Amino acid sequence: MMKMKLLLFLSGVLWVSADVLHKDLSIDGCSDSDGESVYTLDREVLWYANFQKGEGVEPLPPFIDQMSRPGAYETAVANQQICRANLRTIRIAMKDIPDENDPPDGMMIYPRDNVELGVKNILICHVSGFYPAPVNVSWTKNGQEVTEGSSINVPLLNKDFTFTQISRLQFVPQLGDIYSCSVEHVALTKPQTMTWDVEVDNPHSGLGPSIFCGVGLTIGLLGAAVGIYFVIKRNKCR
Repeated sequence: MMKMKLLLFLSGVLWVSADVLHKDLSIDGCSDSDGESVYTLDREVLWYANFQKGEGVEPLPPFIDQMSRPGAYETAVANQQICRANLRTIRIAMKDIPDENDPPDGMMIYPRDNVELGVKNILICHVSGFYPAPVNVSWTKNGQEVTEGSSINVPLLNKDFTFTQISRLQFVPQLGDIYSCSVEHVALTKPQTMTWDVEVDNPHSGLGPSIFCGVGLTIGLLGAAVGIYFVIKRNKCR
């Protein structure tokens, strides 16, 4: 059955040289209770509208040149009005649209950088394949909820019209610490949770092989090439 995705989007492709292709995507979407306006380049969010705070946000680090989008937030607000008007029209024409909820079909937790004990790092919780957006992501450390140092990006549209969201947690790894990432979504009857723990056989050897083993066991079934890669990594850890 073809799903009715209540999302308006416009994408464009930019050629910057003969052999390099870049893709920018501007998305405006809405539901009865939520809305989104986001601009991305190669799936990196350059700008999005925060309708709760009433402003546009540029989430890139300050050392990167910020883009100028005068009037972008006002345009996003106007597009939300148009989107909701179209939504009402579609519901009348379709005798209302049945709920089509897809739970996340992919979830990973992994550190951004090679892990060194006592050195600041970032844990990433990658959630994909869900509809509608958004998901709610929460973190724990050793069973205690953690909110400081956590963030989540705006939902990104996938080619199959499902969504991906990424949450990040700043942390300082210490031997024996256990972190978890829990995801809530309207299609889930209970939260989906994955854990990641700091383990080393030799504190001076680094955690790279152990990390690859854990990630390999989690996503080894995603494809033959990926599976072989992580099997090799896993064997190195034995």
